[in-house]
Amino acid sequence: MTPEKPLSDRLEDDDYPAYTMGRAAEMLGTTPGFLRAIGEARLITPLRSEGGHRRYSRYQLRIAARARELVDRGTPIEAACRIVILEDQLEEAQRINAEYRRAANTTAGTPGPRPS
Repeated sequence: MTPEKPLSDRLEDDDYPAYTMGRAAEMLGTTPGFLRAIGEARLITPLRSEGGHRRYSRYQLRIAARARELVDRGTPIEAACRIVILEDQLEEAQRINAEYRRAANTTAGTPGPRPS
């Protein structure tokens, strides 16, 4: 069994499941039903407490907030979840691509792209 992180570390951790469903819904200005729906659409998967209650991290709340923005503009919830997933995948692919470019430039001994 590993020792639990100190409270100060957990409060700084974006992935720590600190928020109950009720508190998360309140922070987002939505309903618990909305959080359940985006969970069913597999946008986020909340962790469960020992008692089986859903717990959300700050990272998950940011994702849920983006989905809510789209839904508030009239996008169906399933489409909003898919859009957020694709946006996240694109951002990750761009980050990886930038890392490969930096590594290739370093290996080749060439400077990075010049500003225009």
